[in-house]
Amino acid sequence: MTMSNTGGRRKPPTIHDVAREAGVSRGTVSRVLNGGHYVSPTAQEAVNAAIRKTGYVVNRHARSLITGRSDSIGFLLTEPQERFFEDPNFNVLLRGCTQALAAHDIPLLLMLAGTEDERRRITRYITAGHVDGVLLVSSHSGDPVAQELCEAGVPLVACGKPIGLGSRVSYVAAADRDGARDMVRHLLSLGRRRVGVVTGPLDTPGGVERLAGYREVLAEAGIEHDDRLVVSGDYSRASGEAGAERLLARRPDLDAVFVASDLMAQGVLTALERAGRTVPGDVSVGGFDDSSAALAARPQLTTIRQPYDRISAEMVRVLLAQIGGEDPAAVILPTELIKRGSA
Repeated sequence: MTMSNTGGRRKPPTIHDVAREAGVSRGTVSRVLNGGHYVSPTAQEAVNAAIRKTGYVVNRHARSLITGRSDSIGFLLTEPQERFFEDPNFNVLLRGCTQALAAHDIPLLLMLAGTEDERRRITRYITAGHVDGVLLVSSHSGDPVAQELCEAGVPLVACGKPIGLGSRVSYVAAADRDGARDMVRHLLSLGRRRVGVVTGPLDTPGGVERLAGYREVLAEAGIEHDDRLVVSGDYSRASGEAGAERLLARRPDLDAVFVASDLMAQGVLTALERAGRTVPGDVSVGGFDDSSAALAARPQLTTIRQPYDRISAEMVRVLLAQIGGEDPAAVILPTELIKRGSA
């Protein structure tokens, strides 16, 4: 590092300092910082070593003026703000995406847009070029955000297959329908026959796919569909509790419930306990996610594990590839049945 002429304060190292330390030209350092194209492995290693030794930090603002990129990614949640703090899945995905981007020295900006006004402001901000791409973590059919970002040419990867956008948007999803099928088969294997379901929102891909898997397995088992055993929720604990109360009012003899999220399943357990039903003695309960809510429940939840670490890593990989010019892609990852005390 160099010393300033006034006082003894150290000036931050520059690209010239890195070039001098590495014994290469300033242009070579610049090419390394912008992806390493047309740089020999020896020169690249020398530059990286010089960066570590000098403590050089990229001036992102200056680089963005040259490249036209912001060198940042948006993590967009189109849900009310309280949902971000209540639902543990969002925090797990945020942490995973942050870690995956850190390996590329790219910061992640959290954006919450739960109201129409917030969505308009966030859409304007994104389309003005303040981020290079967006990780969309919650998407409802009819939600204009994904459509508008897609039409504006913003690189976008959704968590779950966006409804109504076809192959125009990249997405990474768990195998929701397969996971639901595995859970309902497990409940039937326990001898249960009056299996209720608390679905997720039916304007989301997870809500639609998990309900479809439930219905398919009951049909395969020759169990006639009963609308009284189907209620919808919004992935919140309160909606799970209210859903279980509706199921009990409609079918007091139900002996199992498949719940489309662990957080809703916590609410189901509360309602069953209040009604005097034991779990798993009277009613078996199966969740979905294998989130921290599954372990906090009493009894702990039998559930479907979503591979959140892989989902977040794949979302980042697909988005960076798209920013680099690749076409939209779809990735579907397998789920796993985790057996615990509730079923």
